[in-house]
Amino acid sequence: MDSIHDDTCPSFEGTLELIGRRWTGSILKAAGQGARRFGEYRAMIDGISDRLLSQRLKELEAAGLIERTVIPTTPVQIRYQLAPDGQALVKALLPLAQWSMQRSGPRGAGRVRSSA
Repeated sequence: MDSIHDDTCPSFEGTLELIGRRWTGSILKAAGQGARRFGEYRAMIDGISDRLLSQRLKELEAAGLIERTVIPTTPVQIRYQLAPDGQALVKALLPLAQWSMQRSGPRGAGRVRSSA
């Protein structure tokens, strides 16, 4: 796809809104690196509160990007992992991450260009 067509805009905009929420990118990155339990996510994402991590995991689960598995042990264990759609999204985000790293070089460090 070389352009964003009118019929894909609502879906595209919804996806951008979801992944653009604070900490969502970090959670997806941690999930892509193998985080499974809540504490692993918290350890991999410096600065996120438990409440916000829990909220974002629920949102990503509701969107079908994260799968939550309850393991009936004592105490109960809950594991989170990327769902197939989440894996596809992480793959789709790799070129954006590469583009971002290229822009963070000496000339583009921290700079955001606007068309105005």
